[in-house]
Amino acid sequence: MTGSAAEPNQPPAHQCLDWHEGDMPYSREFGDHFYCRTDGRLECGHVFLAGNGLPERWAAGGAFTVGELGFGTGLNFCETWRQWKAAATGGTLHFVSFERFPMQVEEISRALAHWPEINVERLALTDRWPATNDGRIEIDFGGGVRLTVVCGAALDGLGKATERFDAWFLDGFAPSRNPDMWSEELMRLVFDRTAPGGSFATYAAAGFVRRNLQATGFAVEKRKGFAGKREMLRGDKR
Repeated sequence: MTGSAAEPNQPPAHQCLDWHEGDMPYSREFGDHFYCRTDGRLECGHVFLAGNGLPERWAAGGAFTVGELGFGTGLNFCETWRQWKAAATGGTLHFVSFERFPMQVEEISRALAHWPEINVERLALTDRWPATNDGRIEIDFGGGVRLTVVCGAALDGLGKATERFDAWFLDGFAPSRNPDMWSEELMRLVFDRTAPGGSFATYAAAGFVRRNLQATGFAVEKRKGFAGKREMLRGDKR
């Protein structure tokens, strides 16, 4: 969970981190942890994968594009890649994330080392993660899997995007900490860039987030949240 939609022309920056419980990154700028303190990997499965009907939707094969607001540590990408490989559909996966504050490789490695289940994916990601970037990171992992990280404000990056997304992981910091990442303007871009029949899922359930998503045209529904959280949101572009 990270990133901001404001100030679209500023170059990529690096945020200041604290580390809680050894390997849990905490953003000083946003005053929030990067994922659920119970278990971020299981949260990814419950909210983003199941919320978008994955991996069941991959069974059709073909090309599938995931969009994400907030790359953070890369946890969602690694868990999605792990489940993609397990599904063995023979299709292709393009994971496109919009991240204002790309982490350094040692920070990514430290955070993801918490989960041995994604160790293979962590090592592959950190081995290829660049020390610097020109605003866009492109990594081809082979096997039909590609990662694109668009560095900078999400509103600017998504406004220039040409991809059409089959599923969205809306994973900015909490709406109360980072309201720009959940604005109606940004949600309209998410809707516009979503393929017909595409979907979104998010851990967030704040009223203004739900209203902004509904205002764009998404059919929005509430589901039970993860680890005691009462609600989450998911929806479809019908």
